[in-house]
Amino acid sequence: MSGIVGYLGSRPAVPILVQGLERLEYQGCDSAGIAVIEDNRLVVIKRAGKLAALKSSLNGRMDNARLGIGHTRWATHGRPSDVNAHPHLDCSGNIAVVHNGIIENYQELRHKLINAGHRFASETDTEVVAHLLEHYYEGDLVQAVLKTLPVLRGSYALAVTSSYHPNELVGVGQHSSLIIGLAEGETYLASSIPAFLSYTRDTYILDDGEIASIKPEGVTVYAADGTVKEKEIFHVNWDFEAAEKGGYEHFMLKEIHEQPRALRATLSGRLQKDQVRLESVDLTPAEAAALEKIVIIACGTARHAGMVGKYLIEKYLRLPVEDDVASEFRYRNPILNERTLGLVISQSGETADTLAGLREAQKSGVEILAVTNVLDSTVARLAKHLLYTWAGPEIAIASTKAYVTQAACMYLLALYLAEKRGVAAPWKAEMARGLRALPDYVEETLKLEPRVSDLAGKLAPHEHAFFIGRGLDYAVSLEGALKLKETSYIHAEAFAAGELKHGPIALINEGTPVIALATQTELLEKMISNIKEVRARGAWVLALTQEGNGAVAQEADAVLYLPPVPSWLAPVVTVLPLQLLAYYTAVARGCDVDKPRNLAKSVTVE
Repeated sequence: MSGIVGYLGSRPAVPILVQGLERLEYQGCDSAGIAVIEDNRLVVIKRAGKLAALKSSLNGRMDNARLGIGHTRWATHGRPSDVNAHPHLDCSGNIAVVHNGIIENYQELRHKLINAGHRFASETDTEVVAHLLEHYYEGDLVQAVLKTLPVLRGSYALAVTSSYHPNELVGVGQHSSLIIGLAEGETYLASSIPAFLSYTRDTYILDDGEIASIKPEGVTVYAADGTVKEKEIFHVNWDFEAAEKGGYEHFMLKEIHEQPRALRATLSGRLQKDQVRLESVDLTPAEAAALEKIVIIACGTARHAGMVGKYLIEKYLRLPVEDDVASEFRYRNPILNERTLGLVISQSGETADTLAGLREAQKSGVEILAVTNVLDSTVARLAKHLLYTWAGPEIAIASTKAYVTQAACMYLLALYLAEKRGVAAPWKAEMARGLRALPDYVEETLKLEPRVSDLAGKLAPHEHAFFIGRGLDYAVSLEGALKLKETSYIHAEAFAAGELKHGPIALINEGTPVIALATQTELLEKMISNIKEVRARGAWVLALTQEGNGAVAQEADAVLYLPPVPSWLAPVVTVLPLQLLAYYTAVARGCDVDKPRNLAKSVTVE
């Protein structure tokens, strides 16, 4: 997640832009920049690194500027560098753009623009927007934006300024937030309310496709067809801390609700009909065909996402996969060779045990494919192939967005390997269709929140809870148990449901909470039998299953019905109620949800 700020008013713009960027820096950034209009000239300064690097470069410059835009970047396309930092310019240097999100078809657009004579300076997808605006500009900045938007595919929030129009800012949002702050004699623009909350609480919140033209005389909002729209003022009554969290009580809850957007970013531009394009994964068909096995090296939540990958790759590609707890990997003397692919999964890219496993695998000639959220992390630098999750930063220690985006990457990887290995099967088209619908399934699942909140009240008084599932549900049950224990401090364990009678069922007594995952159609009858087994011992059973599975509801004390998602896609959907259950249980127990005791966001020691 990157941050956008903008200002037009009577005061010096630079300090206001910098303060706004500081208010957004909690979201994380690897570069920052501003563009201002000073004496009718467009001036851009941008630097790689934290915001402090930009601030030291400004050093009291551009005092005359009264209009400008700024940006903190969380890199997706192109490594962190001065050149790849925003804002980006057109060929003439008269139009500047900052951008949150992803332009899916940027490569296609870039080729067309280069053939038309445009010169590109960066590796980013954003720069195509500046050149498209130059291409369409005919004296009206809003009209240039209106002509550009239909050409773009993806998610984006854009802020645009130009020396051609020294008294105008233009903003637009599409599946990415952009808010206008309204004050007497000045107007603010930001991707998040904290950027301007100290100046005003009156806002316009742009809906998808709406365009705002900000001038000294006021703000005009246009629909995508160019017609003027009337907007109602939204008055913000949150304090600053709550505003940082988007009005949510905790970052964890905010990040749970960000998952549809995070998934769209992860999938954006990577599914083209039934084919997958992974820009930094470059296995040749011969290399893919030569693979004898895959070893997954990961910890905690990342390992649970990897387990989903194991099920998919073994089932659909018939390629053996070993999933390893990274902290044990190098001590078991694994059997590796040049025909092994090392699949390393780490949200931060700095996880110590995972890095140790990565280096151990490389000693045996294993090529590494890394799934990570952080561009230029150690894992990314050491790997030959890279698959970025593009989830944006996670502030809460309990990981949520990381799991769903890493799991989505497992589906993309399964499709990619199938193509490279020449697998021709109907499941490929079905999986591609399912992935396209996945963000919508996730949005629908979030509607269960009120029901989950009520059920958390039943779980909160207990000190022990058990999660059971079969197949893909077992992988998700492990993640559900982890979330509950790390946020609420309830002792939670997950078991493959068939293992209950091999010992764990001795722990079930009257009232023991058991969360039963029952989304795998071919295993439904067996799961129902397992639910009956624990209820016969007095367990209180909460079941999760798709709409229409009434037989499960008959055997459970409570049920959460998921959208009718296919069984093989269920892991990315089922985890949301489990995240919400952990969150609301922790809140009910008075726990510090965002900062659980004894835990760190990135485990950088063994």
